[in-house]
Amino acid sequence: MQPHFDCIVVGGGSMGMAAGYYLARDGHQVALFDSFDPPHTQGSHHGETRIIRHAYTTEGDTYVPLAKRAQQLWNELAELTGKPLFLNTGSICIGAPGSGFVAEVERSARAHQIPLEVLTGAEVRARFEGLNVPDDYIGCYEPEAGVLRCEDCISSYRELALAAGAELHTHTRVTAIEVQPEGVTVRTSKGLFTARRLIVSAGAWSEQLLQSLYGHSLPLRPTRKTVGWFLPAGTAYNAPQHATDAGEFPVFIFDLLQRQYYGFPVLDGLGLKIGRHDSGERINPDDDDRSFIAEDEEELRWLLQRYMPGANGDLTQGKVCIYTVTPDEHFIIDTLPDHPHVAVAAGFSGHGFKFVSVMGEILRDLVMTGQSEFDLSLFRADRFGPNG
Repeated sequence: MQPHFDCIVVGGGSMGMAAGYYLARDGHQVALFDSFDPPHTQGSHHGETRIIRHAYTTEGDTYVPLAKRAQQLWNELAELTGKPLFLNTGSICIGAPGSGFVAEVERSARAHQIPLEVLTGAEVRARFEGLNVPDDYIGCYEPEAGVLRCEDCISSYRELALAAGAELHTHTRVTAIEVQPEGVTVRTSKGLFTARRLIVSAGAWSEQLLQSLYGHSLPLRPTRKTVGWFLPAGTAYNAPQHATDAGEFPVFIFDLLQRQYYGFPVLDGLGLKIGRHDSGERINPDDDDRSFIAEDEEELRWLLQRYMPGANGDLTQGKVCIYTVTPDEHFIIDTLPDHPHVAVAAGFSGHGFKFVSVMGEILRDLVMTGQSEFDLSLFRADRFGPNG
């Protein structure tokens, strides 16, 4: 007889690990399966840090309540574990003239009463000596935003899930999923497992698994992305010294119309971290080549040379990760048609990690009750139709 559970979670990286914790905490028998050993470097959650902010662009009325609840849950997780998972650096969103991104940040802050300072280019330079932006640029400073230590966050959920009784099967690939009217059978590299309910949150590997469930492809594109850490001269780019103090240098986002970058202040002596949000090549997530090459460094230095020259020092390390994105860059969060006991979560890369904590709650609620207290209509899978 196969091992049987209340719920199986396929993909124990970010959202899956959080969901596994909330399910196990509530007393459900849970098994999580991951092809690697989370936190790991094969998906989208590595690289030490992620931004969390609340004045959200693009459908902010949907995202802002999620971001606020996520922040509450991150704070609770940090208190529960005693780990400094969130660092309140503040954030600065900088836009070139005509930036719709910055305009949306301003609108979102007004609509949702989120503290935000709107600065001219000259005021940005006066506030943050490490930023060299033209006078006609706009900066939106959000003092309550900051940094999540992403790998520590996943490790914390993992520890708590296991302590609550969840089973974690690492280095175990899921090869097939069969959905029955009142249960599921999951075939893995270590045998068959059954459960009453199922969550699929497999990141870059979701495309293949979900095609077998939906009977058609969902437009999920695994995309190669790079980040680099650069050693600045001086202390202008240092993060605050204490996890609850905004100040010194914030996390940052640049919308330059044709290019979008993001980054982090110097933390733990690693250097200033920077990545490019737009562009990127489609890749096969099973490709083992994760080499950071000279062209990647050149692309990142483009921003430093123009707007942050004091940070344009030696490259201390470069890494490759995978975004998995949908055509409209919104997530897929839904239950399988005609099978409400199967929940699906995919397409989070690029702006998803901040929501991991609240997605854990949402996926638990969806798979156990079929509903959520949040408006998830923006994230329905059927918005793409059968042909993607």
